[in-house]
Amino acid sequence: MIAQTDEALAFGKKLVDSELNAGIFDFIVKPVLKTFYSYWSVHDAREGTLKQIKITLDCGKLLLEDGEILDELIEANFSRYLNGDQTYRQCKTRHKNYNKLVEITKKIFTSQIQESTILLRIKEDVDTYEDLCRVGFKSKEKAFDSLMQQLDYNESHKNSRKGLFYFKNTNGKEYYSKNP
Repeated sequence: MIAQTDEALAFGKKLVDSELNAGIFDFIVKPVLKTFYSYWSVHDAREGTLKQIKITLDCGKLLLEDGEILDELIEANFSRYLNGDQTYRQCKTRHKNYNKLVEITKKIFTSQIQESTILLRIKEDVDTYEDLCRVGFKSKEKAFDSLMQQLDYNESHKNSRKGLFYFKNTNGKEYYSKNP
């Protein structure tokens, strides 16, 4: 999971390099955006994602010990998980869809804890995350169902974000996005 996070962030860096076209301002804009992206990807995105992975795996381990405590684990750990979420970190709390976003994020967290127990139960020796998933999900149908659930949550998450983000300039003025 960590390797996939690093790959995604590296891909983002390549996109900033290859796809960004600011015309005659390229020599000014690209270095600034590259610096921003590098800082954000290392200090915010990666850090928050690693925090979420650790919380999820810790909860999964505890759930394996006592399968009856899922609700307690969610209640005790969700605020920390939420604080690592990149969408949550950039959204405005007074927006009409804010509670919906938090609710969907909670469903994602719950699902990830449940899915982590499948992978944490594996006793076989595996080398890659792909192998871990092959062993954990006994059939393509189970893996597909799990993936589709995550994709449905992600789609709901994306659809609830319109107008939720804000950015502050150096003077403290807030600017709100119109699109997710």
